Amino acid sequence: MNILICTAASDLRVKKTGFETATYAHKVNDSAGGGTVTALVFGKASNIGDLGKYGADKIIQVDDPNTDGLDNMVCSAVIAEVAGQTNAELIVLSHDAFGKSVAGRLSVKLKAGLVTGVASLPSSLTPFSVEKSVFSGKAFGTFTVDSATKIVTLTGNSISPEESGAAIEAESFSGTVPEMISVLREVNKITGQIPLPEADQVVSGGRGMKGPENWGILEDLGKELNASMACSRPVSDSDWRSHHEHVGQTGIVVRPNLYVAVGISGAIQHLAGVNGSRVIVVINKDPEAPFFKAATYGVCADLFDVVPALTESIKKFKAQH
Repeated sequence: MNILICTAASDLRVKKTGFETATYAHKVNDSAGGGTVTALVFGKASNIGDLGKYGADKIIQVDDPNTDGLDNMVCSAVIAEVAGQTNAELIVLSHDAFGKSVAGRLSVKLKAGLVTGVASLPSSLTPFSVEKSVFSGKAFGTFTVDSATKIVTLTGNSISPEESGAAIEAESFSGTVPEMISVLREVNKITGQIPLPEADQVVSGGRGMKGPENWGILEDLGKELNASMACSRPVSDSDWRSHHEHVGQTGIVVRPNLYVAVGISGAIQHLAGVNGSRVIVVINKDPEAPFFKAATYGVCADLFDVVPALTESIKKFKAQH
């Protein structure tokens, strides 16, 4: 099976999600009995050759001013052209802002069946079938795609990057890049922490924090865990924290190895965005908080006592190890 993976460089690097899609494609190819995995990268990246370590047989780099803003019309046209050149039967994108903006348009352009937000390898290749969570994570649905070309977007942190080869040289895209119709005026990027969709550890706070002035204890815990900070929707709606930290069904969906929920009751909309986490730790003084039902570990106590004590314990553990 010939597979095309597509990713966008950020800060001159291929992100972790790019290596996840490469690993995913390599594993699908192993199941299919062979084929070529081609990686298409938009933008410059110092580590672009590392995609070969994770399963890419060929890397094509697109470095053109018309793709600098990742315009979905321009990028989908380039992806469609490369898909035709490589006879791609499967196209894999990350389920991030770039992947979601491109996938629908690409699906129409190629008349290809699309399944978004998959979190596991295909359950069958003939016919091509994949599973994804549905009904806010309460169930799993199996989707069968019978079009000649298939497209999937892969949820972040659902596949661990695994090295299977060696670094290779990238070649430049030699096709046509359409003119960008929209005008890119400004790009504002969040800096200072690992983006939430890529984070392995996340510390999140809710209304139980009582106010933005108390967030220091969570930031101290996050620093010791090397975790990204997050919050519930009521917190971001109250402007206690920035909206880019809002996780949940209406915010950012995360699947970290560790999710620490502090002072969050666990409404279904929030749970839908975090229930893919491998370990969930809940700290809440309300024994009836719904989050405890989804927790791997739960602490029913005052967070203002527990969090500082937990931070100090982690400091001592790190000093001894």
